[in-house]
Amino acid sequence: MNNSKPNIIVSHPTGNANLRAALDGFEQNKILAAFYTCIATQNNTVFSLLSKLPGMSEFKRRAFGENLTPFIHSYPSHELMRLLSMKAGFSRLIQHEVGKFSIDAVYQNLDKIVAKALANNNSNNKYNAVYAYEDGALNSFKSAAQNGIKCLYDLPIGYWKAARVLMAEEIQKRPDWAATLSGFSDSELKTKRKDEELALADHIFVASSFTAQTLSHYPGTLKDISVIPYGFPKVEEIKSYKRKENQKLKFLFVGGLSQRKGIADIFDAVEPLKDFVELTVVGRLPNNDVPVLNKALENCNYIPSLAHSEILKLMKENDVLLFPSLFEGFGLVITEAMSQGTPVITTNRTVGPDIINHGENGWIIEAGNHIALREMMEQLIHNPELIELNGRAAHKLASSRPWNVYGNELAEKVIKVLA
Repeated sequence: MNNSKPNIIVSHPTGNANLRAALDGFEQNKILAAFYTCIATQNNTVFSLLSKLPGMSEFKRRAFGENLTPFIHSYPSHELMRLLSMKAGFSRLIQHEVGKFSIDAVYQNLDKIVAKALANNNSNNKYNAVYAYEDGALNSFKSAAQNGIKCLYDLPIGYWKAARVLMAEEIQKRPDWAATLSGFSDSELKTKRKDEELALADHIFVASSFTAQTLSHYPGTLKDISVIPYGFPKVEEIKSYKRKENQKLKFLFVGGLSQRKGIADIFDAVEPLKDFVELTVVGRLPNNDVPVLNKALENCNYIPSLAHSEILKLMKENDVLLFPSLFEGFGLVITEAMSQGTPVITTNRTVGPDIINHGENGWIIEAGNHIALREMMEQLIHNPELIELNGRAAHKLASSRPWNVYGNELAEKVIKVLA
């Protein structure tokens, strides 16, 4: 490499909180050279104006800090057509993998654009690393490898083979809930691309130890893996823990209504405790009709969807968040609840073990064990004072690890990897 310091090109088609933190960390550490994306709603752009129109709120979620404006290269055509097709109901155009404007097509189109930029790299603007995300890295990594550029790979969720193994076990255990486990329709071609991306990666970044563990299912040899948990959302004033005497404990679940999230375990755990607890469930129904799920939802407070700000408010109003996921790359609802001072019961297959000390700022149970979940809930029913103790500790941790900590830790690790 000609450069003595990292000069990184980052690629992501859509954007999310962890990407923004990563970009800010790279920019503040002066290692960001370029950011390639689809839509960037910066000030004085057409997307900024469109975001103010009714029904165009999606564009607001594509805004990036003005500090990133000099680095942004946007290619909106495919993503714009995907969003318009969704609104118009043109399902064939966005059909999984095969649609002309499917999310897969969007990722691959940007990947090819980045690959071309890497191939056209010149000595005056020498990238020495590309940082790309799962499903959008293969062409970039191939081009990078041909041009002596390091490949840094971000895997946001567990390895696909591990997911299939663990969920197959769950289908055997709970056949009535199998219809909720529909997220395993990736073709052989797509999973092969995932494996090729991993094989080309010079370093792999994940947000939880569980995600790192799932890579043991990879059939080949991988390069080094770094675990760097995401940051917490902005922490507001801590909640009030005052409760009326004999008041039921209020438990909350937020997420997709799939057994991958452990939703059946929640219903099984709550059923014998219904005289002592109140359960609220927030999440969209799966596309398939699931009679056992429909019946279970009749016995709780069910809310199909809420704005993010309203979800945070609801987290603050409840005593404990239940998130007994069976397969989770991280679990952002965990950090969101903790930032509100609401402690979480989660499993060993989320980021929980990386940020929660059992019984100090939350609780960890075995994934897929509804009896362990029930016993933990019973303990809180008998000892409600534990909720405040753990909630305050969770809030304190959230205050100490905002998103910029994740961004800086990631940037510092990248600098070491490329040294």
